[in-house]
Amino acid sequence: MTSAASASPLGFEPFAQVTPTELRSNPTATDLEAVIQATYRQLFGNDYIMRSERLISAESLLKQGHITVRDFVRALALSELYKQKFFCNNPQVRFIELNFKHLLGRAPYDQAEISEHVDLYVQQGYEAEINSYLDTAEYRENFGQQIVPYYRGFTTQRNQKTVGFVRMFQLYRGYASSDRARVNNKKGCLTTDLALNTATPLRTASFGKELQGATGGKREKLYRIRVAQSASGRTPQIRRSVQEYVVSYEQLSPTLQRLNQRGSRIVNITSA
Repeated sequence: MTSAASASPLGFEPFAQVTPTELRSNPTATDLEAVIQATYRQLFGNDYIMRSERLISAESLLKQGHITVRDFVRALALSELYKQKFFCNNPQVRFIELNFKHLLGRAPYDQAEISEHVDLYVQQGYEAEINSYLDTAEYRENFGQQIVPYYRGFTTQRNQKTVGFVRMFQLYRGYASSDRARVNNKKGCLTTDLALNTATPLRTASFGKELQGATGGKREKLYRIRVAQSASGRTPQIRRSVQEYVVSYEQLSPTLQRLNQRGSRIVNITSA
């Protein structure tokens, strides 16, 4: 399990020490509601679900003990709501990436996994594609019948490739972000890396990773911001200019806003 100290600067602290949500025997109404909410959050990538959109029949069956959590997950993933949110408005590769994230809690490891699911959908259709995750030994070993899937790509686990940790960061953009709120949904996030069998260096969810991890955000400290100036668009840029700014804690946020407005790229933020 990843330590909280390591998780904080990388932006996935909410998942570092998380206890999986499991539906145990003789659950209370509170237990059942917690499982239902966790399943919606996981399956719909933190997207907001209106009360009128919820699958009341499936929820009722779960509450009455007629179906398992795994059955409830399947019902949500096969629903028209899931299809409308993630299948109809995304290219196929992006849809498959999200299925890995939502249903198995990890990113695809290589192009072979993507190709396998593309072929499966083409030959057998949407339902077979969804069931192909839920009916695997990997799903059963990690979640069984009563555990809500969770983002396990941030932890070291048996049979998990190291590259999966890096790939998960390309699919995860912060605890409060939604999988439908991405700016560029025209292609999959991992398309290039999977095709070239490479891994993109980690990019944290916030510019303030050193601020959170090394300094603790103390107001009396000064911080050094290293910035790469972008080209103006009118003249060719032969050498990239890197500048540094030393600011107080109170000046940090407005300075970052001004730099972003200028089109500058933040290289890093460290204690001065």
